Amino acid sequence: MLLIEEKQVREILTPEKCVAAMRQAFMDLENGKCDMPQRLICKLPNTAAFGFMPAYVGDYFGAKVIAAYAPNMGTEYPSHIGYVMLFESEHCTVSGLIEAGSITEIRTGCVSAVATDLLAKKNAHCLALIGAGAQARSHLAAIRLIRPIDQVRVFDLNEKASLRFQKEAEEKYGLPVTVCASVEEAVREADIICTLTPAKEAYLTKAMVRPGTHVNAVGTFSPVTREAASDLVAAARLYSDHTPACRKESGEYLVPLQEGLIGEDHILGSIGELLLGRAPGRQTDSDITLFDALGLAVEDIAAARLVYEEAVR
Repeated sequence: MLLIEEKQVREILTPEKCVAAMRQAFMDLENGKCDMPQRLICKLPNTAAFGFMPAYVGDYFGAKVIAAYAPNMGTEYPSHIGYVMLFESEHCTVSGLIEAGSITEIRTGCVSAVATDLLAKKNAHCLALIGAGAQARSHLAAIRLIRPIDQVRVFDLNEKASLRFQKEAEEKYGLPVTVCASVEEAVREADIICTLTPAKEAYLTKAMVRPGTHVNAVGTFSPVTREAASDLVAAARLYSDHTPACRKESGEYLVPLQEGLIGEDHILGSIGELLLGRAPGRQTDSDITLFDALGLAVEDIAAARLVYEEAVR
């Protein structure tokens, strides 16, 4: 059994490799090659969410066991802490324990990149990031690979986090990064918006979003939390990472459904269905498209498999 910690994960799991792995994982999921029981998420008294996320991807299976703790955001401590426990399927022995925070960070940005590649306009070049933590870094790293990003706008309630992100991103990529004073200012000129916060209430409304924009709603993953407001979801072409999970767990979908603003058919398809040509994508340059990302165990196991096999080699 291998123990693979964060440093080695980051050396192996480059955005280029991970984007390709996520594309394949989504297609495998829709083609029935994967099995993914509903995840278990427990709310702890200290406000942490403790998650157990199992999946089977064929030659490997396993689970991510992780604590998500929002108060760590903006501190020296990571907001996601845990490991992916990976088993090989032939004899069901434990192959490895792979640090889960880095897996989660990298694969999440790469999943949004896959969705953005399928749904954003080809000339989209201005990226808005709401939240300036680890997910802002992973999303910029991945999305710049699939669109000609030449402007980045960022907003975080913690301005120091935005300034740190600005300095790091400009030094690493040579891109101009504008620190904004509000969500509205950040998204005003954006072609691609990524919402990356642990919000309890929706804050991104239809009035803020230009026609033709693509939105990745990433930060929340429960039936009662969301970042995109009901009017925005109703006006957008809505896509999921996995539609059965979205129908059970997504506040972005469930709240406007309960309000009567959308119907059960408002989810037009999943990323896997788009990749396989089984769902319609963007129809016009004025469409607002919205990808609702809950985060899937198959993403974690597929990323962990890639890391493990390269570490063995």
